[in-house]
Amino acid sequence: MNSSSVISVNSVSDHEDLVIQGSRISGGLRGTIQIPGDKSVSHRSLMLGALATGETVIHGLLLGEDPRSTAACFRAMGATISE
Repeated sequence: MNSSSVISVNSVSDHEDLVIQGSRISGGLRGTIQIPGDKSVSHRSLMLGALATGETVIHGLLLGEDPRSTAACFRAMGATISE
């Protein structure tokens, strides 16, 4: 990692903030993140996973009507999404 890139996790009593600074992180970002599931997080996970290169595995996805609709939209645009 070059000196202009900083990745840190700050813990606050009931949550953690991920701070990523710097636009030149070589090799992209890789790793695992665990957060509580809800509808908004499910939407964002589907969107980011559909846009990512490679395979994305999402655990704890809340598959209500809205996230299913989001998945259907990305399938219509060519993303492969399985349940």
